[in-house]
Amino acid sequence: MKTAITTCLLTAVLVAFDGSAAQQSVPVAFTNVSVVPMGSHTVLRDYNVIVTDDRITAMGPAPSAPVPEGAVLIDGRGKYLMPGLAEMHGHVPPPMVPNDFTADVLFLYVANGVTTVRGMQGAPGQLELRAAAKRGDLIAPNMYLAGPAFNGNSVRTPEDAASKVRQQKAEGWDLLKVMGGLSVETYDAMAMTARGIGIPFGGHVPSAVGVTHALEMGQHTIDHLDGYAEQLNGVTQPLDGTALQALVARTKKAGASIVPTLVVWETLRGPVTLHSRTTLPEMRYMPRATVEQWTKSLENRLNSPQFTALESKQYIDNRMRILWELHAAGVGVLLGSDAPQQFNVPGFSIHREMQRMADAGLTTYDIIKSGTANVGYHLKALDDFGTVAIGKRADLILVDANPLQDLSNIRRQSGVMVRGRWLPQSEIQRRLEQIANRNGTATALRDNDRP
Repeated sequence: MKTAITTCLLTAVLVAFDGSAAQQSVPVAFTNVSVVPMGSHTVLRDYNVIVTDDRITAMGPAPSAPVPEGAVLIDGRGKYLMPGLAEMHGHVPPPMVPNDFTADVLFLYVANGVTTVRGMQGAPGQLELRAAAKRGDLIAPNMYLAGPAFNGNSVRTPEDAASKVRQQKAEGWDLLKVMGGLSVETYDAMAMTARGIGIPFGGHVPSAVGVTHALEMGQHTIDHLDGYAEQLNGVTQPLDGTALQALVARTKKAGASIVPTLVVWETLRGPVTLHSRTTLPEMRYMPRATVEQWTKSLENRLNSPQFTALESKQYIDNRMRILWELHAAGVGVLLGSDAPQQFNVPGFSIHREMQRMADAGLTTYDIIKSGTANVGYHLKALDDFGTVAIGKRADLILVDANPLQDLSNIRRQSGVMVRGRWLPQSEIQRRLEQIANRNGTATALRDNDRP
């Protein structure tokens, strides 16, 4: 039965695409372009970059980097070529949702320059979608997928946890997703089995486990800054600087990375208004029922607040400080926004997340690096990507202005390349209009609404 459901899902999602995502068989040449390689804080002026299949195969100053005969030419004069971005806490829809929605979610990531997604909510059918995307059968980001979550309902004993780890490794999932409700004993069985067979684990920190123990057990990523404010007694009170520095040092020593997801946590816990979320222009790309569900959820929270506005602000301020201190200490920060979730529309939410990281004090270069080179390094065992260099996977964004000068310039796209497939902005906009029309929320696109 599972195989039949998976096959039907994959077939339906492929039908939802127009076939334009087939892998290009001829080289692509970006000519006379300024390259933002992200291996260092530099811009390489007047370069040619050659892509063959899904790899960057040559690059160099235009006079010394010949363009292959018959190559597709993309004029880069006055433009900047940077690596594609990553969503390190994203979701790939499960098989029970409408097929168009799955197709739209995958496209929305790519339309916004998000060429890599670490899916953190495993479900049947996703491994087949990942394979189809890798073949170039559909327009989708590169997917690195966690299996179905480890939580207090899915695994109740240490034996259950160890068995589930081995099962997910055998099935081909890339990592394990940790959620709440696990006892220390069950968590430890999961962690030790995972370390023994070589599969990483990340996500939440169960309250019974705590950040310190999760770090000791080798959790690879702590998403949402989960458990930090709680362990530091900083939910409603100012942080203790000494305790914060000690926990930051533990994180650095453990080698764990952080996926902050600042914006969604502000929606869930911060002093936001309903209007500030419901009026976001990218809501047009979500189904009406989804937006209504998100609206009702936020209305309920605002009408029955658990904390005062001042307490909510203190919590958000604490999270911003925690992120800054972790970053300043050299802890790896990985860009992620938790989309689609609570007014976080896939792809669009990454750009809002980057702006909040800037508000926390990170530089433009470090923010872009968190979604490019840092991710490539974190996932280096699985592929070679995250910078613009020979041999790297050809995941690229061509933008109209220097992204290192202003994060908003990343949204000034001329097109996106994923696994060597070039999507000009005209094609992206056409598909976005189709999605908005299907959701019944289409309006004329304004310049500042462009992905």
